[in-house]
Amino acid sequence: MLELREITTISIFVRILAAMVLGGLIGMERGIKNRPAGFRTYMLVCIGACIVMIVNQYVYQVFGTGDPVRMGAQVVSGIGFLGAGTIIVTSHNQIKGLTTAAGLWASACVGLASGIGLYEAAVAGSLAIFATLTILHTLDVRLRSQSNVVELYIELDPGTSLGLFLCGARERGLELSSILKQYEGGNDGDSLAFIVTVRGRKNMRHTDIVQSVRRLEGIRYLETL
Repeated sequence: MLELREITTISIFVRILAAMVLGGLIGMERGIKNRPAGFRTYMLVCIGACIVMIVNQYVYQVFGTGDPVRMGAQVVSGIGFLGAGTIIVTSHNQIKGLTTAAGLWASACVGLASGIGLYEAAVAGSLAIFATLTILHTLDVRLRSQSNVVELYIELDPGTSLGLFLCGARERGLELSSILKQYEGGNDGDSLAFIVTVRGRKNMRHTDIVQSVRRLEGIRYLETL
């Protein structure tokens, strides 16, 4: 095992192969969900980070100079530009891509661990990341569905005032906060769109709140954020 931690032809191939497999494992879940960065993207990020660490160790080991983790530190900070490209803000101010960006950064870290020969951390890390993206995703959805607080994007019918909406919501026992207007007016007459945080009664859950708001007078469009 010690030979695989030194820079040899065999260890280089083993490390790159490990990065390829582990990066692909992480990216598989994102690819199945048709995210902007999927199977091949994660694999390339992991392989690239692995090669950086191999080169860094080679320079330090062969030439006896430099910092053995200097190039790896640049990967950790530099991968942010790629992650930022996967984050988008929709027309309804809904942020998407944060999990993909975080996954890319974590995949690069797995590549660094593989590239320096720390195989145990690379394997354990990739399995932990994969479990977070798959198994814990179900738990996250379940927790959100049981929450009595929900953020909504709402469009009202032309002529329906915000005051009328607020009165109707309060009559149903809903508490509104953080109202952010998106636009007012339009080709089909006066209309209003906004984002609002809605808190229901203690016995109300996510779906109950959404259905209660949907039944209010003057709702033209509603989307959960």
